[in-house]
Amino acid sequence: MVLFDLILGLLLVVLVQKCLSVTDLFGAVISFMAFGLLMAVAWVRLEAPDIALAEAAIGSGLTGALLFSTLGRLPHSEARQPIASRTVGSGPGYWLAAGFWWVSIMLLSVAFFLSLLELQAPGLGGYLQERLSESGVLNPVTAVLLNFRSLDTVMEIAVLLLAVAVVWSLGTVGWPAKQKLSLPLLVGLVRLLTPVFLLVAFSLLWRGNHAPGGAFPSGAVLAAASILLLLAGKTIRIYPLTMFWLRWVLAAGLLVFVLAGMSLMFAGYGFLVYPEQWAGTMILIIEVSAGVSIGAMLMALYIGGEPDFHAG
Repeated sequence: MVLFDLILGLLLVVLVQKCLSVTDLFGAVISFMAFGLLMAVAWVRLEAPDIALAEAAIGSGLTGALLFSTLGRLPHSEARQPIASRTVGSGPGYWLAAGFWWVSIMLLSVAFFLSLLELQAPGLGGYLQERLSESGVLNPVTAVLLNFRSLDTVMEIAVLLLAVAVVWSLGTVGWPAKQKLSLPLLVGLVRLLTPVFLLVAFSLLWRGNHAPGGAFPSGAVLAAASILLLLAGKTIRIYPLTMFWLRWVLAAGLLVFVLAGMSLMFAGYGFLVYPEQWAGTMILIIEVSAGVSIGAMLMALYIGGEPDFHAG
C-alpha cells in the first residue's frame, strides 16, 4: 500500500497544480471536485473515515454543485473565458520563483513529518477512549463533536445559518423554482436514486452513534438529493405557510442545540454538559435536528436567494 499512497500523494499535488494553473472556470471547478474526491480517499488512508465522508459529500459534492450553479448564472462567455493569461508563467523568472516555493514546501513537509516521528505522547486519543463511556455514544468523533467539544459544533452550525441569512439578504429568487438540465436519462436516474439517497442519509445519521457518520454527512446527502430533484425538473412550490415552516427548519439545528444547553444549565449542569444517563438521548435528538437543518441550509445556499413565492 506504500506505492498506492505515494501515487495518491503525487496525484493530489498534480491536481493542486492543475487547479491553480487551469485557464478557464469550468476546468477549475472540475479539477477542484476531482481533488476533493481524491482527498477523501487520502483521509480514508489516514484512518479518518468521518472526515472522508464530510470531504466527499460537502467538500467535493455540495461545493461542486454550488460552483456549477454559479457558473450557470454567468453568461456563457464569462463562464468559459480564461481566468489567467496563457503567457503568464512562461519566463525564466516565473520558473525560478516556482521552483523556490516548491522546494521550500517540500522541505517544510519533510521537517513536519520528521517532527511527528519524534513525538512521544500519543495525543488525546488515550484520554478520549477512557472517557468515551461517559459521552453517551460509541463513536469517538461523535463524542468529540457533540459532547466534549460541542460548543465548536454549535458555532459551525451558527456560521452556516449566518451564511444562509446573508445569501437571503442579497435578494430573492423567482418561485416556484424549476432548474432543469437537458439530460434525458437524468429524470429516471433521479427517481431511482432518491430513495437510496434518503436511506443513506438516515443510515449515516443513525450510524453516527457508533460508526463514521453523523449530522453533517447526512445533511449533505439530503441536500444532494434535493438538488438532483431540482436538476431533474422537479418543481418545488412554496406558500406563505411553507415559508414559515422552512425558516424553523433552517434554524432547528441551532435552536435545539442552544435549548439543550440552556435546559442543562437550569437543571444545575453546565452549558451542554450532559449527565451520563441522558447523554445518548440528547445527542440523538440534537443530531436528528442538526442533520435535517444542515440539509435545508445547504439546499438554501444552492438556490442562491430567499424564495419569492409571490413571483409564481
